[in-house]
Amino acid sequence: MKTQTSVAWSETAAHKSGFVTANGIRLHYLDWGGLGPVLILIHGGLDNAHIFDDFAPAFADNFRVIAYDLRGHGRSDARGPFDTSTRTEDLCGFMDSLGVAKAYLAGWSLGGSDITAMASTHPERVDGIVYLEGGYDWGDPALADAFKSLPIDFLPSASAMSSLDAYRKYQKEIWFPAVSDTSRFEAYIRELVAVQSDGTVQPRMTDSVTQEVLRTTLTDRRDYTNFRTPALAIYADTFFDVRNGDPAQRAKNLDWEQKYMAPFRAASIERVRRELPSVEILKVPGTHKGFVFTSREEVVSAMQSFLGGTKKGL
Repeated sequence: MKTQTSVAWSETAAHKSGFVTANGIRLHYLDWGGLGPVLILIHGGLDNAHIFDDFAPAFADNFRVIAYDLRGHGRSDARGPFDTSTRTEDLCGFMDSLGVAKAYLAGWSLGGSDITAMASTHPERVDGIVYLEGGYDWGDPALADAFKSLPIDFLPSASAMSSLDAYRKYQKEIWFPAVSDTSRFEAYIRELVAVQSDGTVQPRMTDSVTQEVLRTTLTDRRDYTNFRTPALAIYADTFFDVRNGDPAQRAKNLDWEQKYMAPFRAASIERVRRELPSVEILKVPGTHKGFVFTSREEVVSAMQSFLGGTKKGL
């Protein structure tokens, strides 16, 4: 029997939804409209474009704001390969299909790899980039080692998939314990799964696609050699939440953070500062996946200031 929430809910976000063909595949996108230069938002691995539903409208007064589902994610085609080079050509084709010659790019997590490659290989199409917890070399062996000792399981248990409510609870406990209003990411949660006739949910991404995305994420190395684009790199305090949620889980998160992620973050920031010729770096409170919700005003303000400055040629 379906849950009441799965029957009664309807999305109210102020965006249009559509599809384009790019680099030989079909990509799903969301368009918040707006006037001015184009700002393209690129989500992280195993996510979808709806992660930006609460965030994108803040920029619609000065930009045309668009986000799309990476190949293999959301409602986009799930045909491989899923490496950074292929996704970069997807982005070029996506811009071509919408008639966008040049854009500002903001990449969250894995999306940071795509905007780095785009700025390096197609600089004429990029006005400026923003790393939203994306200023990391996800292919660094140090991170691969850290991910072997994660304090949580990226893949939900059977009990978490027993209903949409159970899945929402799992997502909130793992990724968003500090976000009290779950409606802010409701569409994102619903887009990750498909509700079955018996009320259980199944991931939209197949296991094989999930594993291949994770494999390429942890093996594709980042190269800043040809990077000349103005950049803003925003980093969250921690990867997982160490202040909210279950005390036992918080303790595990803190141990992992101190042993693995804090040194990796510090090294990543130093590399970005050293290798990017024009970069602003900002640290904000929050976690890898929750900071745009919990530090929304600070992130929006920093981005608007940075993007406004590049628009003026500063």
